[in-house]
Amino acid sequence: MHRVLLVDDDVDLTSMLSLYISREGFEVQVANDGETGVSEALRGGYALVVLDIMMPRVSGIEALRRIRTTSNVPVLMLTARGDNVDKIVGLNMGADDYVPKPCTPGELVARIQAILRRTESRSQPEGAGAVQTLKAGALMLYPGTRQAVWHGAPLELTGTEFNLLEVLVRHAGQLISKQDISQAAFGRPLTRFDRRIDVHISSIRQKMGMRDDGRSWIQSVRGLGYQLLKD
Repeated sequence: MHRVLLVDDDVDLTSMLSLYISREGFEVQVANDGETGVSEALRGGYALVVLDIMMPRVSGIEALRRIRTTSNVPVLMLTARGDNVDKIVGLNMGADDYVPKPCTPGELVARIQAILRRTESRSQPEGAGAVQTLKAGALMLYPGTRQAVWHGAPLELTGTEFNLLEVLVRHAGQLISKQDISQAAFGRPLTRFDRRIDVHISSIRQKMGMRDDGRSWIQSVRGLGYQLLKD
């Protein structure tokens, strides 16, 4: 059974959501403030953390920063609807996805399940999937173990960044549309004002650095999509 940590200062909301999530087969632990949420998340053993941004004292953004100092546990942010600044900050700091509030319990569970489907291969046993290697120039990805190597050194990626980079590596040298990237990496179509792909790609670019010719390894074509350069 997957364990989910739900961090939100709204006691009534967490009670309702935890009951619904539990009915879907998850074990749920609740923390009603950011400080407790960070401590609980860092204890380990959780498949995913649901983290509200708007909390007193220790905000969701600060809680995410503290969690990411030592843990890569998948984090799903709850944001105020239309609050693009918080969404972008959260994604830049390593959140895997976000859900605007108010949201239905069904939507939240669907997002949780989608993230877990994308990340469950981290615990995949050794076998054909674990030894599969994807290569594009000096970049090597190991989907079975969720590891990335760049110029011979480990490339530290969040779960979502790994998913995006895997899509680009599988189409290295080709232009792939944002819609196709969204379907392959997130399992859903891209909505009109959704910038999560752009934000995560920006983070990956910073981690990979620039080419000798001053260009990014991941090229963007305005209005069309992205292309990973192979050499």
